Amino acid sequence: MTAWELRRAAETDVPAIMELERALFVNDAWSERSMRSEVTGQHGYYLVAFPPGEPEQIDAYAGLLAPRGAGEGDIQTIAVAPHARRHGLARTLMNALIGEARSRGAREIFLEVRADNPGAQALYLSLGFEEIGVRPQYYQPDGVDAIVMRLTVPTPETTIA
Repeated sequence: MTAWELRRAAETDVPAIMELERALFVNDAWSERSMRSEVTGQHGYYLVAFPPGEPEQIDAYAGLLAPRGAGEGDIQTIAVAPHARRHGLARTLMNALIGEARSRGAREIFLEVRADNPGAQALYLSLGFEEIGVRPQYYQPDGVDAIVMRLTVPTPETTIA
């Protein structure tokens, strides 16, 4: 499987999102209440990815917090099921979130990534994010540092790799 469809996440997707969240982030999964609040919040934009014709089979999700006109956004989360990795799905989701942030007037996008996740760091760097700081022992209970990254949002004429 190398093709997925994307759609905006709905409140009805939260149980499937949480199943993936708990499987991938065993020690630091969001609560269902927090996820529901993010997915349904007016300033959020969450996407789910699914195989064509199987909209209930969520293989990935990603979320952005970007109030319209605020000038900045924050990538809240991104998760891809192991069987769906290495097919460009995370890049596709990130590009969609960057485009949405741009449409909401964001000039900068921030994110935090685990210091022990070099694959995600490489993806973000390839998209134009730069490291701007470290939050020591940010991820609990493991005490893993968070690398803080920032993207200056490209103009619509600029192509993102």
